[in-house]
Amino acid sequence: MKLANSCGAIITACVLFAAPAVAAKEVTWKVPTSVPEGSFFYNNFLQRFSEHLKVYSEGEIKLRTFGAGVVVPAFQVYEAVQDGIVEAGHSTPSYLVNQDPTNAIFAGFPGGMSPEATITWLYEGGGLESLQQYRQETMGLHTMLVGLGTSEILAHANKPIHGISDFENLKYRTSGAWAGVLKNYLKGVPTVVPPGEIYTLLQRKGVDAVEWATPGSNIMEGFHEVAPYIITPGIHQPTFVWEFFVKQETWDALSSELQGRIEDAARLTTMESYLHFAHEDMKAMDKYKEYGTEVITLDQDVIAQIRGYGHHWMEARASEQAEKGNKKMRGLLKDYQDYQKRWSRNSSVLVRD
Repeated sequence: MKLANSCGAIITACVLFAAPAVAAKEVTWKVPTSVPEGSFFYNNFLQRFSEHLKVYSEGEIKLRTFGAGVVVPAFQVYEAVQDGIVEAGHSTPSYLVNQDPTNAIFAGFPGGMSPEATITWLYEGGGLESLQQYRQETMGLHTMLVGLGTSEILAHANKPIHGISDFENLKYRTSGAWAGVLKNYLKGVPTVVPPGEIYTLLQRKGVDAVEWATPGSNIMEGFHEVAPYIITPGIHQPTFVWEFFVKQETWDALSSELQGRIEDAARLTTMESYLHFAHEDMKAMDKYKEYGTEVITLDQDVIAQIRGYGHHWMEARASEQAEKGNKKMRGLLKDYQDYQKRWSRNSSVLVRD
């Protein structure tokens, strides 16, 4: 009897070890983004992330990605995830600034930190954790960085811009905090259109100037072909952040191991894409000059004045939010500005080419 029991136990053990491992359930998330499919942003942020995620999740999570307007409008990606229309989304907090100016802290704003300071604050200084807490509390989303950019071109313009007075009555395609600064302090006329409509608007002179993205990205859009001037530096948007987000309950349903793998894929994507942006920017600036585009660099006093306006605008919005009972923006802005001040005090140790 004991022998029979022992044999039974051995047979059972052999069956367990011989049985094939149960494959993890594969999940496909539909993911719209706020830029057209095949664009510089699409390829370097969302497409790159999708490819990394296949590897890091060992095929457990796959993304079915869509360009702007295919599933939902470009400016409504966050809402589409909240409403359960899609499982995940990819967009920028710049498009949420009108709803809540707190988003400008993470989106980038005139007078904000440089790309290297921003990425350090986010990954090492607690900025990403603050963003994740803010998204969870206000939108019920879990977010992570999938894309951080270099400084943008201030404007592709149909007329030269040199000083503060040149912004007055300037019809300017933009969004986010810069639209507020342009209107409130520089007496410009901001207008917002989705990325896919910018070229036509500029070509038809529906606006005097546009801002969209970095030199390497913009050259693919062809703005230099229809506007003779480029205005630098990109003080309106020293850098920018793009997020990948799911409902918090979707995130919580994943194992901690899988969560870690997704976060690793997101971090790798953000670092790789940032380096790629910088590399392409340097090549693009040479091409603009070869094409014959006139590059105008603003004087330091003009730069300082506009950066000051940016901080004034942010502080005014934080005060307005506090008066409404929401003190979150003021605390986040102070943390951001304290980090920026420390960076400014000490960054002279860094070599600049």
